[in-house]
Amino acid sequence: MSGKRLKRKAFLDKIKTKRRLVILNEETFEEQFSFKLNILNVFIVATIGAIFLISVTSYIIAFTPLREYIPGYSSSQLKQDAINLGLKSDSLEFALKKNDAYIQSVKKVLTGDLEYAKVNKDSIMASEYVDPSEYNFNASDEELELRKQVDQETKKNKK
Repeated sequence: MSGKRLKRKAFLDKIKTKRRLVILNEETFEEQFSFKLNILNVFIVATIGAIFLISVTSYIIAFTPLREYIPGYSSSQLKQDAINLGLKSDSLEFALKKNDAYIQSVKKVLTGDLEYAKVNKDSIMASEYVDPSEYNFNASDEELELRKQVDQETKKNKK
């Protein structure tokens, strides 16, 4: 037990021992400057420096256009183009449905398969028509109560 403690104390004394780093002029052996260091301080400064470099590099990559060069990230222009193309494809799909409905109605006219009760001048858009009678537009009790509260509050605010 005491042997381990002595080894640990010797190790701590070794890394805390002051050392001197001297920078000399090669030709004149004149001392330019010197530092008093120990191994523990050098280790701490090197660790902090490495963490700082990693942080700065990560920040530069994450918040600058450099991230576009990393696989998996795309440019903002590419995202905007994808959105625009999606909108165009939706509108083209809708136009295609309208054209198909028109072609089907022309086929029915040419073959004579018309149902005279369903003939409408807006027959192209008839498939997109939604009957409003399918929906309940009556206000619920909670909505009526909320309307009363809002009316009361607006009357108070006007006074």
